[in-house]
Amino acid sequence: MIEWVFFIPACFALNLAFGPNNLLAMTHGAKGGVVFAQKAALGRLIVFVPMIAVSALGLGVVLTASALIFSIVKTLGAAYLVWLGLNLWRSARTTATSKINATPARFARAFKSEALVALSNPKAILIFAAFFPQFVVPENYWQSYAMLGAAFLLMEAVAIFVYAVSGRFASSFAADRLPTLQRVSGITMCMFGILLLISPQPSRP
Repeated sequence: MIEWVFFIPACFALNLAFGPNNLLAMTHGAKGGVVFAQKAALGRLIVFVPMIAVSALGLGVVLTASALIFSIVKTLGAAYLVWLGLNLWRSARTTATSKINATPARFARAFKSEALVALSNPKAILIFAAFFPQFVVPENYWQSYAMLGAAFLLMEAVAIFVYAVSGRFASSFAADRLPTLQRVSGITMCMFGILLLISPQPSRP
C-alpha cells in the first residue's frame, strides 16, 4: 500500500518549491490572469507525463550514468533559461496595464515556454526516478507508479494555481509596477540558468 501520509506532504513541498516553471506561472498570472497561466502550464504537465513514464521504465538513471548526456542537456537548458530571462527583461519596456489581455500568439508562446522549461532541467526526471521509487509498491509496480504520477500532476496543478494567483494578486495591487516584476522575473530566470549551468552532475539513484 502506498504511504500517502508521507508521500503527499513531501511531494507537495517539491511542487511548491520556487523554480523556473513556478516563476513562469507567477509571471503569466500577472500578465494574463489565473486562467491564462493555468492553460499555459498545461505545456508543463503534458511534458511531465512522458518524463514520469520514462522514469517508470528505469531510464532516468541515464542522465546520471552519462556525464556527456547530462552536460549537453544541462547546457541547452541553461542557455534557454538565460534567453527567456533576457526576453522577460526586454518585454518589460513595452508592458502596459491596458495590454495585459492575452492573445492566441501570446498563449502559444507561454505554452511553449512552460514545456521547454520543464524539459530544460535534467534533475526533474531524477525526482521521478529517485523520489517515486521510495513509495512504489513492488507487488503492484505499474499501478502504484501511475497513481503516484497522477497525484504528483494533481498537486503540480494546485501549485500552478497558487503561483498564478500570487502573480495576479501582485499585478492587481501594483499594476504600475508590473514592468518591475517582469525585470525581477527576468533576472531570476537568468540566475536559474547560471545555477543550472554550474550545478554538478547528480549522483546515481
